[in-house]
Amino acid sequence: MKIYKYMIFDLDGTVIKSDEGVINSVKYALSSLGEKMPDVPESYFIGPPLSYSFENFCGFKGEKITKALELYREYYTEKGIFQCKVYDGIPALLSELHKKGHILLVASSKPEVYVKQILERFDISKYFDFIGGAELDGSRNSKDDVLRYVLESAGIPRGADTMMIGDRKYDIISAGKLGMTSLGVTYGYGTREELEQAGADYIVDTPEEALELLQG
Repeated sequence: MKIYKYMIFDLDGTVIKSDEGVINSVKYALSSLGEKMPDVPESYFIGPPLSYSFENFCGFKGEKITKALELYREYYTEKGIFQCKVYDGIPALLSELHKKGHILLVASSKPEVYVKQILERFDISKYFDFIGGAELDGSRNSKDDVLRYVLESAGIPRGADTMMIGDRKYDIISAGKLGMTSLGVTYGYGTREELEQAGADYIVDTPEEALELLQG
């Protein structure tokens, strides 16, 4: 595989295992609204923007989505944000790629303010040249929008040697739309089948495999 100068990482399911905090926050929001968890795998809530999840998995509309988001953040900012951990092997992967001179960035559908807090808490923000995420007001929350924002903010030219690394179809599909090569990881919340169907250029099962591949 060719060596890529720019490497953009998803957060949830790629850098951190975040399901405990996210799902606890979703359950708090739904319980507060007198609702139950929908009959879909809990992992479906990891990856897409929350407004999408509340609409498509819970059937919420308009003001109810807004209220659900407010309640989610009520729990998340107090407890859920740090109910997560960095995947084994990720610090070594980031450190080695950083040392080799790769430009590392983050593109997450999670609000940027939370992304920065999490990466700083686990002492891995130092490896990234730019950390991008969604806006709390929902003005930038799709993976397409976040990726465009990261590319523009970091001054990465279109057509540059850029790799998107993520665990869900949203990462892979958005990378394809923007002309990026994509690497799917199966240790997160998406399956190999999901990543293959989304068109991932490469797929690995562990951070160690990712490091071996990305170093060429």
